[in-house]
Amino acid sequence: MDMELLKRLCLTDGVSSDEGRVRDLVISEIKDFADSVETDSSGNLIVFKKGAQRPKNKLLLSAHMDEVGFIVTYINSDGTLKVDEVGGIDRRIIAGKRVRLCTSKLSGVFGIKPTHLCDKDGRAKIPSLHDMYIDIGALDKADAEKNVTVGELVSFEGRYEENEQSIIAKALDDRAGCAVLIEMIKSELPYDMYFTFVVQEEVGLRGAKTAAYTVDPEFAIVVETTTAADIPNVDESRQVCRLGKGAVISFMDRRTLYDKELYRQAFKAASDACVSAQAKQAVAGGNDAGVISTTRGGVRTIAVSLPCRYLHSPHTVSHKADLVAVEKTVRLLAERIASGEIA
Repeated sequence: MDMELLKRLCLTDGVSSDEGRVRDLVISEIKDFADSVETDSSGNLIVFKKGAQRPKNKLLLSAHMDEVGFIVTYINSDGTLKVDEVGGIDRRIIAGKRVRLCTSKLSGVFGIKPTHLCDKDGRAKIPSLHDMYIDIGALDKADAEKNVTVGELVSFEGRYEENEQSIIAKALDDRAGCAVLIEMIKSELPYDMYFTFVVQEEVGLRGAKTAAYTVDPEFAIVVETTTAADIPNVDESRQVCRLGKGAVISFMDRRTLYDKELYRQAFKAASDACVSAQAKQAVAGGNDAGVISTTRGGVRTIAVSLPCRYLHSPHTVSHKADLVAVEKTVRLLAERIASGEIA
């Protein structure tokens, strides 16, 4: 895997509905390798890559470009900003975090009332987003309005770090999936395949719905990132998936009951590719498979995901070996679907 590419993808801001910078980066990487690159009216990137042979089954591989973040809803008289969530974010991790306004490029920090000014109940309570604000260092409202407008999107400001084993970055969900698809597009493929890099997954799977309708595939592989809870004080039966145990294969989540044969074949592909795979051991969350699988007359769909701790935060953690396992599993599974071996 090209880790420098993954770094650039993760550090590029792309909160839902503002994925243009990510899309431009993807296009710059694949334009010399793909046979067709189109952007639809929703902002999705629809890519066709010709392979050595025509496929027996029309296959779509999909990843989403957007990340969670915030949107400015009001500018206070003192120049601080009120915001609302864009996507699902755990309020417990917000206070004190650095953020970046995506248009003005200003940095700020989430503030809350100091603990010594709170009563006993207030100190024990997780503050609501209404009780927080973003401080950009403005003198007052007029000063803030020189650079900020209501409706501006806000991204976590997270660094990218890695060692021999791990990656720490914002937006691994789902820039890791985007990186896998880019790697495939840059390579020689045995069969023709379609790829979509979609928008607004975090706010309701909106982009994938229109992109899949356009492509009209028979099969789909959603390449995602999913929550790993292999952390202290969590019972093993509730850890969902674990870092270092390979690609995560889903059998069911809150939006999709996955194709049973594809579920079995995904594990076989991982084994034959000599990488590890694990089941997602919880019926929780959801991803673009929820709308892709029900497009038109229905699409046989599977999700292959990267296990990741602290999802939807500025510092998510994954293992490099798991990312390689995802890429190799997806690549071999895609070949077998396209060839007609999986019917």
